[in-house]
Amino acid sequence: MSGPAPWPPVPTVIGHRGVPGHRLEHTRGSYLLAIEQGADYLEPDVVATRDGHLVVRHENEIGHTTDVADHPELADRRTTKRVDGVWTSGWFTEDLTLAEVKTLRVRERLPQLRPQNLALAGTEEVLTLEEVVDIARQAPRRVGVYVETKHPSYFRERGLDLDDLLLDVLERADLNRADADVPVVVQSMETGNLRGLRPRTPLTLVQLMDRKGAPWDLESTGDPRSYADLTTGAALAELAEHVDGIGPNKTLVIARRTGHWLDGETGLVARAHAAGLLVHVWTMRDENNFLPADFRTSTDRAAAGDAAAEYRAFFDAGVDGVFSDYAATAVAARQAWLAGH
Repeated sequence: MSGPAPWPPVPTVIGHRGVPGHRLEHTRGSYLLAIEQGADYLEPDVVATRDGHLVVRHENEIGHTTDVADHPELADRRTTKRVDGVWTSGWFTEDLTLAEVKTLRVRERLPQLRPQNLALAGTEEVLTLEEVVDIARQAPRRVGVYVETKHPSYFRERGLDLDDLLLDVLERADLNRADADVPVVVQSMETGNLRGLRPRTPLTLVQLMDRKGAPWDLESTGDPRSYADLTTGAALAELAEHVDGIGPNKTLVIARRTGHWLDGETGLVARAHAAGLLVHVWTMRDENNFLPADFRTSTDRAAAGDAAAEYRAFFDAGVDGVFSDYAATAVAARQAWLAGH
């Protein structure tokens, strides 16, 4: 007699900020729909408030994703800051209390590409990490939470340690253990906070990698290593001493040539697997704007292209999971791919 199906399924589908192709990203509606569409994990990005709470936003600057500019009581909080070497103007979560953040309402981050979400402006509040955990815990099936700590060095310099705040939330929810009812993965674009987390948690840790640039904690301290440098066999073996997987930009797995045409596998998946690391690529999206030229169906950037073909290419490349803005598309593509193998 066979036992229960292994969890999570492979390739794993990670609901990137929920399903932002259909709902406002990082909102309750987005995460609930991700569960309905079959995502294995919900993915929240976390940043800190002034009073030490983790809220779920793509960035700590929230002028582009909330109606904070419409709140005259918060007008004096608008400022300009240097975040990871980039000067940015707006309103920042670390200057607001949780109570103040909770008065705000969310709006679409990519209005030109996702006009379908414009009518949802003003209907959703900013969530805390605890609320996302509760959404996962109340799901009718097993659903995990795949947390990204955003700008950990920046926040630590301001007395807000994201690792400490995250572990506090997980401990209170009884989730800082490998056999928790809600599986948790922690990811970061930086290296130092993941290294620091390793002795403090048994949870799966994932090193994110962009197609260019370098982890800010390395760049800001004069370390010359770039993300590309972290993809060599030796570097991956070193990463495997304190992380369990990598989350590369998808172009690091299947390269692109001029014109955004696919240009063949890079060997990264094989090197990562040889080091014992999982590979979860980001970000899979349905719109032509985000697809390789091979799978675009028109010049309309917001229209849907042949996303299923892109999933097949990455599943064939051996990735263990995908971050997706359209969970239903990802789940259907996985089902079709598995049926053919």
